[in-house]
Amino acid sequence: MAESDKPREESGGMSVREAGRRGGERVKAKYGAEFYEAIGRKGGQSTKKKYGAAFYESIGQKGGQTPKQPRDGAGGKRDGTPE
Repeated sequence: MAESDKPREESGGMSVREAGRRGGERVKAKYGAEFYEAIGRKGGQSTKKKYGAAFYESIGQKGGQTPKQPRDGAGGKRDGTPE
């Protein structure tokens, strides 16, 4: 377990996960859920402008499929065991 992921009792502070969650809740309370919708839409439009609609088509076709190679490139099954 990474030092920043330790529970509060062990490290004396809050975990990175807890800090992110609390920060997100605070932004939601201040600006509302619509804020997240707006910035998500803005990011999506920017991505579409940069990469084109075909980019979304290609990632949409990949949805729900398991990758052929693990992300770390070590080979083997996704659970880390050798084939």
